[in-house]
Amino acid sequence: MAPLGAANFGPDETPLDIVIYSGRWYRHRHLVILNLMLVVPLVTSYANGFDGSMMNGLQSVDEWKEYFGYPTSKELGLFNAIQSIGALAATPPAPFLSDKFGRRAGILVGAVITLAGAIAQTLTRDLPTFVAARFMIGFGTTLAMMASPLLISELAYPTHRAPLTALYNSLWFSGQIVAGWSTFGTFRIPNELSWRIPSALQGAASVIQLLFVWFIPDSPRWLVSVGRDQEARDVLKKWHAGGEENNGLVQFEYQEIKNAIAAESVRDRSAWIDLFRTPGNRRRMRIILAIALFSQWSGNGLISYYLERVLSGIHIESSRDQTLINGCIAIWNLLWAAGAAMFVDRLGRRKLFLTSNIGMLIGFSVLTTCAGVFESSRAPRAGHGVIASLFLYQAAYAIGYTPLLVSYTVEILPFFLRAKGLAMMYLFVTAALIFNQYTNPIALEALKWKYYLIYTVWLVFELVFIYFFAVETRNKSLEETAALFDRDAAMIPDMAMGRRPESLVVDQVSLQSSKVSSVPESGDHKPRV
Repeated sequence: MAPLGAANFGPDETPLDIVIYSGRWYRHRHLVILNLMLVVPLVTSYANGFDGSMMNGLQSVDEWKEYFGYPTSKELGLFNAIQSIGALAATPPAPFLSDKFGRRAGILVGAVITLAGAIAQTLTRDLPTFVAARFMIGFGTTLAMMASPLLISELAYPTHRAPLTALYNSLWFSGQIVAGWSTFGTFRIPNELSWRIPSALQGAASVIQLLFVWFIPDSPRWLVSVGRDQEARDVLKKWHAGGEENNGLVQFEYQEIKNAIAAESVRDRSAWIDLFRTPGNRRRMRIILAIALFSQWSGNGLISYYLERVLSGIHIESSRDQTLINGCIAIWNLLWAAGAAMFVDRLGRRKLFLTSNIGMLIGFSVLTTCAGVFESSRAPRAGHGVIASLFLYQAAYAIGYTPLLVSYTVEILPFFLRAKGLAMMYLFVTAALIFNQYTNPIALEALKWKYYLIYTVWLVFELVFIYFFAVETRNKSLEETAALFDRDAAMIPDMAMGRRPESLVVDQVSLQSSKVSSVPESGDHKPRV
């Protein structure tokens, strides 16, 4: 037995590079099954996206407006904000549920509550029931949202972690697509089914989760944190190495997790105040809370929830045209977001954030200009410019904040602060949503296109902030990424800083054999560098 530190490392190489290869993962049964199981937490984002787009679509459905007495701007604000209020109420207990009972428990409880809310919304006969159902949906979805990205990031195969966690939030648009096109397909029905069918479809994700969550192993990092070390090792062995004993990758991952969690436990850093206690944590939270606000205050809330008002401002007022545009935007967004998620490690987080902010600024500036010209001249070309700028803006937002909001937050936080930090991020997202959902319809009605100017100025500030504060984290493990923010006061061992860990002992023969047996076949790939 020889220490891993005795191996020959390149100047930019870490021990993990020796045992991880990229390549044709789909040729390996254990990796295929693992990624299929991770679909269960991935569909949580679908449920969240469905809700936002469904409410947007229902505002264009005449039967829905008639059933609820043609809601005023304030009532529309309540319909949208009550879901966010439910999310706000779920934020404090969500980290406790995931940390105490496991990531799967958060998904399970959230799915039960969300399904109950979807059923109540579908069967509602009055306004109070509709509002209560939307509160339940917000509460349940948030419980699942707090747990799902944690499970994905902590269970995924190392080279799949970044794309899968980035894909998680990108699948918001898959829910938007189903909701947008279901409202487009049902708005012609001349009765209540035109809005009850989309409401019923909202429970589909929860049904999938309730059926299949039982087959997913829990996070090996969570298992180690509660003293179930052998179970954690078994999970890593089965799903990261195909059941191979003494696998080099499993030994490295297991020891890295053990050392990191032990270091965090010694310092007892698991209270809410610890999110801001050290310089490294304050640096993390400055970035996390900023991108949380930016994700909702970049003008996207105006477009996502009040597209009907925006389109009416350029005289596109028919239900058919509005729901058609809503459905097309959803498909457009998914293509850009999913594409960016697949290349997140190649392009880097910082580059995606900067490109996104520059694109949003250009798109929203064009939107503001064209809307102003149309308001004064009624020129058809200006109206067409508004629609074109909507698609430009949405593509820019989709390549940055959609894939990175959750994945970047999860990867820069150490284990014991991960659930609380994610909850804090969602808390700020929800607070920004509530503010938007109450003020946007009122401000848009009062100021018309001039309201867009506020967002244009704010987008300039966002770009400056990202340029100076965003940290690049590509091609690093969760433990390595956390180390970037702590340096000398790191809550994790030397190994996570990219140095050779003398405490980790791995048989050199095991390392060599793992090149073939724990990962895709040799000849199909190259070592990750």
